[in-house]
This record gives sequence, structure tokens and C-alpha cells, in this order.
Amino acid sequence: MDLKYTNAEPSEDERAAVDGLLGPPESAWEGADRSRTDLRWARGGAAARERRDLLLPALHAVNDRVGWLSEGALDYICRRLTVPPAEAYGVATFYAMFSVKPRPAKVLYVCTDLACAARGAGAVCAGLEERVGAAGSAADGAVWQPSPCLGLCERAPAALLLQAGAPAEEREAFPIPAPSRNPGPEDGVRQPANPARPGGPSHALKAMGEFEDRGSRGRSPMVTRRGGVGEEPAAGADVAGVTRPGQAQTAAPHPAAPRHRAAAVIAPATADALVAAVAAPEAAAPEPPATAAVPQAGGPGLVLLRRVGSIDPYSLDAYRAAGGYTALRRAFALGPADVIREVLDAGLVGRGGAAFPTGRKWEATARQPDHPHYLVCNADESEPGTFKDRVLMEGDPYALVEAMTIAGYATGAHQGYLYLRGEYPRSYERLTHAITQARHRGLLGPDVLGHGYAFDIEIRRGAGAYICGEETAIFNSIEGQRGEPRSKPPFPVEKGLFGKPTAVNNVETLANVLPILTEGAAAYARTGTESSTGTKLFCVSGQIERPGIYELPFGARLRDLLELAGGPPPNLRAVLLGGAAGGFVRPDELDIPLTFEGTRAAGATLGSGVVLVLDDPVELPAILLRIAEFFRDESCGQCVPCRVGTVRQEEALHRIKDRTGAAAAGDIALLREVGGAMRDASICGLGQTAWNAVESAIDRLGAFE
Repeated sequence: MDLKYTNAEPSEDERAAVDGLLGPPESAWEGADRSRTDLRWARGGAAARERRDLLLPALHAVNDRVGWLSEGALDYICRRLTVPPAEAYGVATFYAMFSVKPRPAKVLYVCTDLACAARGAGAVCAGLEERVGAAGSAADGAVWQPSPCLGLCERAPAALLLQAGAPAEEREAFPIPAPSRNPGPEDGVRQPANPARPGGPSHALKAMGEFEDRGSRGRSPMVTRRGGVGEEPAAGADVAGVTRPGQAQTAAPHPAAPRHRAAAVIAPATADALVAAVAAPEAAAPEPPATAAVPQAGGPGLVLLRRVGSIDPYSLDAYRAAGGYTALRRAFALGPADVIREVLDAGLVGRGGAAFPTGRKWEATARQPDHPHYLVCNADESEPGTFKDRVLMEGDPYALVEAMTIAGYATGAHQGYLYLRGEYPRSYERLTHAITQARHRGLLGPDVLGHGYAFDIEIRRGAGAYICGEETAIFNSIEGQRGEPRSKPPFPVEKGLFGKPTAVNNVETLANVLPILTEGAAAYARTGTESSTGTKLFCVSGQIERPGIYELPFGARLRDLLELAGGPPPNLRAVLLGGAAGGFVRPDELDIPLTFEGTRAAGATLGSGVVLVLDDPVELPAILLRIAEFFRDESCGQCVPCRVGTVRQEEALHRIKDRTGAAAAGDIALLREVGGAMRDASICGLGQTAWNAVESAIDRLGAFE
């Protein structure tokens, strides 16, 4: 499209999708018909600019309704939000799940990443090519395309079908009984103070007005951006995680969770099953419950997974009966400073891969004088081979809502953002439902549990960008910019989301906060080792009998984990620890202790908990080439070492995939030089770790010798 305002008009569906999010335009500045007043002065521009952070939800709204982003739709969004068209186009083309070219309403994403490649994804794609044509070919109202990891590795090979269209009716596939009674004073739960508006972030955060003089960017809290401090949602708005006015108060206490798009998950996938699903998505087999991914479900010793499969994930009453909200009550009894002290004493470190002490991050955020503070949950679980956060969100969604509330309380935040993978439709449904129910029962809102603390959560969906798992890239994505990482310092605890102090934690990290507060820091720290306390979730996939999520205390050996999953295959070639950004372990190294310090000493990494088992029939050069392609595709291109280095790495691996010895020596030397440059000079972890797996394959496995 021409990167300036044009005369292109949105279709009725596109206009309805945008207006459903933003409300109807109120001035010519926003795209309404010009009035006499507009002839004398321009009005509404400043208010529209303050909603720049709704750019990504607006793109989702159109994509969900129509399936692609037309010139007219982009132009209309730009006028509504006063975003320069070039910037909006840059954002729209940044994400793999959006298209600015016409495409059918049905899009089939077929995973070709590591776990699926090891389980036959290549044959699935070949079968699709025979039946419907090459990737990207449109046929019968659908198009298919290869995709990076979909987070369905335990059922590999996997595919996800999304269908655009009018908003679906509320789903009735999961009927939830009404609670036996309404919460009363004996529950310690107060109903929302204003029953006419129970819910959106603005309602919850009005209570901030009396003790915060500054809005999100130095303004009055009552005129900040929508979804933030104090502002009323637009009439008719229906943002993920934002209650539509007039809706929640009339809904049943346990409404069915709405679907944001028709979706079908086909896993394990075959070409025939995919063709059938595209022809009749409604006839696709239902997804198995989250507990199917937990071979240990119901067994002893589980902490983070103990409720997965044992309670109805839609029922708040079931969650509370299983100990839910005990941790939040103790947090209120302790106070913010002592909550942080408990987390510090427990030795909790981040479970997303960086292993930074969680208590130190919370403490640094809480002591910042600049307000407001924000909390961001990083649920953009995109590391190939990782699916633990999906299982937690699908099987125990209220635990994440409770843990985010505790984290917000400890850090002085009153608004939380849950940044969720766009490829996780079921997680989105269940979390949306859980947040709505928590608001309805006074567990989110202006007076959480009657303690005078205001907190609310808004879900923001990603759209297929691995780089948005980097904490500062998340900020840019939420703010309506391209999801490119920021240089540090300043660090997020000083200047994060909207330039304010922000704590960022991933799903598994937050889930650990609940047992710390219910059991106490000392009891929690007795599990694991001195430097790696508690339990860890491991994502086991590949050539193994029982793939899935396993929970073990830190200190268990890799061999112990593989035995739980059915034992290593007799022709074991290697185990990839930590995903594409991790490294390989040889068959003679299975006694490595699964701790941060143990894997580090062995020259490996735990990363996000990926354990991908590869046997001899798997071609190692093909796996390395897929890793290189992944990093080339996912590099945001902002910094030269990563932008150029990932391409050069892939080119070298293409050249030597069938070579060994002296014939490969020159390219291996080049790989080392390029890998060192990426590690030393890249802005963020993507470029810094893009060479890890290739290096470990060369040095530990003797690849290309």
C-alpha cells in the first residue's frame, strides 16, 4: 500500500470490527463525518493519540473478522488512532499471523519446528503439497503455511486451523454449573463497589485516583489511555481481558468462555486429517484436556501441576476448594515488603531462561519513586519445544490470576498485562473466563478481597513473533510499536512499559509464588538444591515413549527424567536442552544434574526447560539447519550482528550439510567467527544465543567431522 493516508474505505465488517474495539468515532479527527464544530477547530486528536497501545488489538480485531488487513482497514485504524500509516504498516507486517495481502478466511498453520520435524512434519507437508498444492496456495477457501513451534510438542506433529468471521457465539462445549451460593462476608470477598460497572481495568483502578496524582505518563489518572489507570472503556468495547459495559453484571456467575476465533487443533496431524479439518472445522476432533500433557497427573509430589486434571479449570469455586486464594490472603496479611522477603528467602529465580532472582526484581520495582508501576506476565511461550506455560494456563488458569495479583501487590502495581501467544486460543478462552469470574467475585477490581487494593488484568495477544518473548520487546508490542527489543540500561524496573517501572515474570515463575506463600519460604527452599530451589517443569518431546510436561525437584538427573518418560531410545543420538537457544547433551552425559549450576558446569543450559530427545535416524545437519532458519526468520533485524549473522549462519550450514572433515573446515571457522560476533554484539538474547546449539553440536557431538 502507499504509506500515507488514502481514499481507501474499510468494508462494513472491517469498520464494525474496529468500532467494536474503539467505539464509534466522535470527531472528524477520528474519521467521523465533519461537523460545523470541526470546521472551527480540531478536537479529539490528543485523546486518540493516547490510545496508540490499542493498535495491536485493532489489527487483531480486523484479522479475526476478515482474515487479512486491507488498505482500507489499515487506513481506518490509522485515522482512529492517529497513527502514521507507515508505522501501522510496519507493525502489521512485523507479525507472522497478519497478512496485508488478500487471503482466505481459513488459515492452517503446520508446525515444522524441531519436535514436529523429529516426528514426521516433513511427511505431513509433503502430503499437503500433493493434495492441495504448495504452501501459500489458496484452495477451497483456505490456505496452509508452515509455522514455527505451536507449543503442541507432546502431540507432534501438530497443526492449528484458524478461521476468520463474525464473532462466535459463546461456546457451550464446557457447561459450568452455577456456584452453590454467592460469596458473602464469610468468604472475605466484597462485591464490586459499583455494580453497574463491574470489571474493566478502568473500573478497578478508579480507586487509585485518591492516592496517585500521576497517570501512566504524567497525566491525571482519569484521562490516561484506555485499559490503564482510570479511563472508562469505550462504549461497546470488547478487548481481550476488558469487560464490555453492561455485560458482566447481567451474565451468569459462570458464563461460557467466548471464542475469539473459530479454531481447531489437529495433533498428531496427518495430511488426510488436515484436509478433512479444513473442509469441516466444526467436525474436527476436540482437543484433549490439558491433563493429557501431564503423564504424572494425580501423582504424588506435584506442586505446580497438582491441580491440573483434578479440578474444573473453568470453576472458581473448585479452585478455591483446592486451596486457591490462600496465598493471596497470606500476602495481604504479610504486606508488600514481607511478601518480597518471602520470595527472596525462598530463592526463587526466573523460570523463563535467564534465572534472575525474582525477589530482587520485585524489590527494585517496588522501591521506584516514579508511578504508576506495571506488572507484565510474559506468556509468549515461543521457544521451540516449550509448552509448559500452555498447560498451566489451560489446566489451572485461576492460579495465574492469583499469582499476578500477588505480584502486583508486592511491586506496587495496579495494572497487570498478560501478554499471550496468538497461537494459544484455548489458553485465551480460559484466562478470559478466569479474569471475568475473578472480577465478578471481587478478586480483581477496586477492592481486592476487601483490603482496599486495586488491581486488574488485561490480556494482550501476540501475533506470531518469537522476539516478543524478550521483555522489552513485549513493552513495544503492547504500546503499539514493532516488537523490537530496547537497549539496556535503563532496565525495566526503572523504565519499562509506558516508560514506568515494570516487573516482568513468566507464567511458571509466577506459579511458584503460590507455594512459597502457602508453605513458607523455608519449606519451599528445602526442595531442590541450595542454588536451585523448588521444582522445575520440563517439556519432554521427540523420540520418547511418553512425551509431556514433567515436574521434578531441582537436582534430579537427566536420566531420571527420561526414565519417567519411558526411557531413552536404544539408539539415542543426543538430547537438546533449552530449545533452539540451548545446547546438545551426548548419550554419555545423562547423569547431568538438572539444576542451573549443574548444567552450567557441564557446558549446557536448562533454558526454558526443553528436553528434546533425538535418535540416530534423525539427521543432525537437518536439525541444525532448521534451528538456523528459525533464528533467521525470527530476527527482528534491528541490529547488524543478528540481522546479518543469522543469515550467514544459515548459508554456511546449507553449504556444509553434506560435507565433513577438511571440506567443512572453512565454513566451520566462519560459523565460529559469526557466532562470536552475534554473541558479543547483539542487542538481545536472540542474537546472543542463535549460535549456541550449532556450537554445541560441533564441539560436543562432533558434527561435520
